[in-house]
Amino acid sequence: MAPSSLGSNTPTTLLRTLIRANHILHHHGAVDAFGHVSVRQPDDPEQYLMSGYMAPALVSKPEHLITYNISDSSPVDPASPKGYSERSIHGELLKRYSGINCVIHSHAPSVLPFSVTGVDKDAGGDKCPRLKPVFHMAGFLGAKGAPVWDIEKCYQADQDADLLVKSTELGRSLASAFSNSPESTQAFPDHTVVVMRHHGFTTCGPDIQTAMYRTIYTIANARAQLEALALHQSAGISPMSQGSFALEGKVARDTRAMNERTQDKAWPLWLREVEVNPLYQLEI
Repeated sequence: MAPSSLGSNTPTTLLRTLIRANHILHHHGAVDAFGHVSVRQPDDPEQYLMSGYMAPALVSKPEHLITYNISDSSPVDPASPKGYSERSIHGELLKRYSGINCVIHSHAPSVLPFSVTGVDKDAGGDKCPRLKPVFHMAGFLGAKGAPVWDIEKCYQADQDADLLVKSTELGRSLASAFSNSPESTQAFPDHTVVVMRHHGFTTCGPDIQTAMYRTIYTIANARAQLEALALHQSAGISPMSQGSFALEGKVARDTRAMNERTQDKAWPLWLREVEVNPLYQLEI
């Protein structure tokens, strides 16, 4: 039986989807032993669910899930097992943006180069650009691309500088990076993805399937962008000398709309891929 903190009204279909989301993220290389996904509790929008302290691929049953309060990311049940130290990433995004119901945090290797250059530029030339959409499946990144959030600028002198988002204050700062107006209140963020300097990236969506699509195609886009940059470098030319390097203007807006219309096509495939793999167990 699931712990009482999950709530008696938590739909079984949501629990299944959250568990499978952990599996799919692992199958697609978005997480390994680290990284996590959460979902807002539908019967109480001031709470959210995510797995306890374990590798995502091994999450298999409701007993592996913990319910947290969005207010401070404390467990609803004080007797809950150990959870992720970075759960404030999830709690603060869900707190700030009422239209967001799923948050995903990843350390995918293809995205990491965009977190370590120290450059957050829209400009091209000889500078490494920020992560921007370079093909139609990643229009959700927006014409300006994913901003880079630097946790080191947020530390107090007495804080442990291990780059982990372990407090509501740090989570709040990260959540603000999703908005063009850090102090504004809005249902949906201006950016769908934020790159975390020397760490990885975080994305979100109105539901699990949307956030999953954004995660998987952020990683695919990063690979494509890195390869394109390498090709330009090997030829000794600047990416910007070849016209528009990334999607811009109406193309960026319209491809994002297309992504949102068609992303449901991917979910049944991703689900089947993990259903037939014996590593990924579902006990519910």
